[in-house]
Amino acid sequence: MPRPDSQPPRSAREAALRALRDVDVKESYANLALDAHLTRSKLEGRDRALATEIVYGVTRRRGTVDWAIAQVATRPMEQIDPYIRNILRSAVYQILYMERIPHSAAVDEAVNLARQYGHEGVAKFVNGVLRNFLRKLPTLPWPDPADDPVVALAIKHSHPEWLVEAWSGQFGADDAVKLMEASNRIPPLTIRVNTLKTTREEAANALEQEGVKTEPTPHSPQGLIIHELTSSSHLDKLKSMKAGLFAVQDESSMLVAPVVAPQPGQTVIDVAAAPGGKTTHLAELMKNEGKIIAIDLHEHKIDLVEQNAKRLGIAIIEGVCMDARDIGKAMAGRADAVLCDVPCSGLGTLARRPDARWRKTPEDVEQLVPIQRAILESASLAVKPGGTLVYSTCTIEPRENQEMVAAFLEANPDFYFDDIRPYLPPTLAPDAQDGWIQLLPHIHGTDGFFMARLRRKG
Repeated sequence: MPRPDSQPPRSAREAALRALRDVDVKESYANLALDAHLTRSKLEGRDRALATEIVYGVTRRRGTVDWAIAQVATRPMEQIDPYIRNILRSAVYQILYMERIPHSAAVDEAVNLARQYGHEGVAKFVNGVLRNFLRKLPTLPWPDPADDPVVALAIKHSHPEWLVEAWSGQFGADDAVKLMEASNRIPPLTIRVNTLKTTREEAANALEQEGVKTEPTPHSPQGLIIHELTSSSHLDKLKSMKAGLFAVQDESSMLVAPVVAPQPGQTVIDVAAAPGGKTTHLAELMKNEGKIIAIDLHEHKIDLVEQNAKRLGIAIIEGVCMDARDIGKAMAGRADAVLCDVPCSGLGTLARRPDARWRKTPEDVEQLVPIQRAILESASLAVKPGGTLVYSTCTIEPRENQEMVAAFLEANPDFYFDDIRPYLPPTLAPDAQDGWIQLLPHIHGTDGFFMARLRRKG
């Protein structure tokens, strides 16, 4: 019998299954796969929330879940059909982590899905694996940290072993555990209020009138936390969103433009601008006066920046399709300020992008470092004498952050650290060094984010 995946998903678990299969087989991003299948479905409210929790939860806890299944399954995970493999993952995740769902319901729904996406024999296999798992759950032989602490922590906290080892060496075992726990929490959905059109209080009131509850972000004075929503797709339907009263943006990213501190009438370059969150924030701080040159390597991403700017009522952004490593030659000495937010490993955003932990490798970091250095060197040439250069990433890897900036300053004596603390909110300024700050999820409650403020000698 043909599988029903050509039809819209009929249940939360079916939508979650299809998204997880896309992440598993097609290497899709979890958020994009989930949005695609929820868009096709007619699911609303609690069903959408359940599908979201299963997709993000299974992706986040895949290391633990796969280990647990391996203790009871008769076949290796890689030999099980991708749909059936993810049916098992979803059910085991619900049993281990979703207390409000009865174990019997998790098993029964999994068996029903297995029958739809396989046959009766497959349904019996799924039922057997899950019943066996429930029987053995109280006595599962979880790895002992005394035998191998890296393996034990990797399985307990569902992180790759290389990352557990790296964080334990960088932060110590206790803080590494806290960091992994923070990476496994569900992050809030946040928006940045467009100060060209409204205030934070007015935007909150407008959202409340549309049935959306909010609270102020703890650090950014322009941010709001959205309650009872985990996906931005619902916000797209709101009148306040269409009117350009706000933009979806993570709170840590909201802190970058104030560190650049652009002034009305200046020329500012945003080196890797898409999708435009930081670019449009710069424009708001400039009161929509001056010029922002938004650089990106891909034309369709430039279009995205310009679309966001239009919705927000911003007219000073000029999109330029260019390799960031060529900026120095094309725009030498042109900018009062340059924001150099470089492509990075993203190891500070594992809570928000749970699939990233399974995609990244130590080799990825090694390959990124010379690219980041080339972009930083090129971007620095576009800064006027006396101008500002801000370097930022969404990672916590020192080679991409502190070591990168230190090496740049050593090779470029015409640049120096400019005290970053006056440009940070009071909640974060005490944790900053002279010219930089490293935000950590388990300490600051944000994504892991790095910012350094440099100035070119006049």
